[in-house]
Amino acid sequence: MRFFGKIGNLPFVPVFCMLQWIWITTANAALPISLLSEDVPSLAPMLKQVMPAVVNISTRGTRNIQTNPLLQDPFFRRFFDFPDRPRKRRTQSLGSGVIIDAGKGIVVTNAHVIDKAEKINVALQDGRNFEAEMVGADSDSDIAVVKIAAEDLAEIRLGDSDALQVGDFVVAIGNPFGLNQTVTSGIVSALGRDGLGIEGYEDFIQTDASINPGNSGGALVNLKGELVGINTAILAPAGGNVGIGFAIPINMAGQITEQLIAYGRVKRGRLGVYVQDLTPDLARAFGTGRSRGAVIAQIIPGSPAQKSGLREGDVVTSVDQRRIDDAADLRNAIGLLRIGQELELRVIREGEQRIVEARIDEAVEITLKGGTLHRSLSGAVFLESGSGSGPEGVLVDSVEKQSNAWSAGLRPDDLIVGINRYRVRTIEDLSRLIAASGSLVIEFLREDRAYYLTIE
Repeated sequence: MRFFGKIGNLPFVPVFCMLQWIWITTANAALPISLLSEDVPSLAPMLKQVMPAVVNISTRGTRNIQTNPLLQDPFFRRFFDFPDRPRKRRTQSLGSGVIIDAGKGIVVTNAHVIDKAEKINVALQDGRNFEAEMVGADSDSDIAVVKIAAEDLAEIRLGDSDALQVGDFVVAIGNPFGLNQTVTSGIVSALGRDGLGIEGYEDFIQTDASINPGNSGGALVNLKGELVGINTAILAPAGGNVGIGFAIPINMAGQITEQLIAYGRVKRGRLGVYVQDLTPDLARAFGTGRSRGAVIAQIIPGSPAQKSGLREGDVVTSVDQRRIDDAADLRNAIGLLRIGQELELRVIREGEQRIVEARIDEAVEITLKGGTLHRSLSGAVFLESGSGSGPEGVLVDSVEKQSNAWSAGLRPDDLIVGINRYRVRTIEDLSRLIAASGSLVIEFLREDRAYYLTIE
């Protein structure tokens, strides 16, 4: 809720004139006009078109209850006369979703809204309820797609989130705290927010439009009623809304949605490089003439990067005309491209700008006959790291949050160099050593430091 106080000690008439001037400039900004007699600026006409396409999503499921291992021992339980208790509990969650294709009943929401759901229910603004079918979910980007079999649905037009600017007016629509169809307004506070540790791929729109629990998966729209983002998270140090909310840009969400509809999952590509942020010291050393970009620190032999002619020390400044400011930008840009897609990279090499064309290859997940590489490493995607100028090993390309590999302690960009004191150089080494072992002692490098991880 927003409160206004006195404007200094100005008398009533000047304050009225100031307010009148504000009304005129706002009206000239082409705000939607209501049908009231005095043409008062209002968002109501736009919201009448948009709100029917924002739905309430509720889920039910079961989760395992974490208990002390001793309590799972029948002898221990009988000796101390512990009663039997259920090891699973029923769960339910509430969130929001957005209909983007009325003809096919396609609804986009957050992956965490439907995580581990056994039953998904979608409630429309007109009171109808439908059980939804899961199409696909991607935890790294926190985007999920469900489908409902319904007629006479409304849908939201997709906007262009790349065209957003700081200061643009936006409206958040969702179902906070289980309250149906709640609308809040604000502006775009910042663009390209990353490094928050919320998701694997981060490129958030930051807004001061109030986003609360239950808004997740809801719509962030511009004043034209176009969908520009999917509301996903808030920064709430005190447990409440403090005016810092985050939404996934619709251009990013749209790419993920297309793959989820086509394949049921996201087939992420790879360029085959290790990158780091361009620091002022590196910028001076490389003579880039700019302070932002992603420096290629190492190239994997045989990768698309090597085949394209990229070199270590190249500073990537754009990918397909999308500006690259740091390593996270490059990772987001590459990770969202389709396998086999060609791209154009602008790089600075020895002080000169060059254009390099490359074709994205698929990031391959290691599997063994009968299952994954190791049950405790499920959820991780591994790639071979070439010798180059750096250490040899197997790179952890990505890790799904809440997966076994994530819980074990692996993180993206970890470089596995040893298993049970045996050297690991290739994926074949990793597969052979894990298949021949029961418990594992994994030696890996993270930010030039060595760590050990024990898995039983």
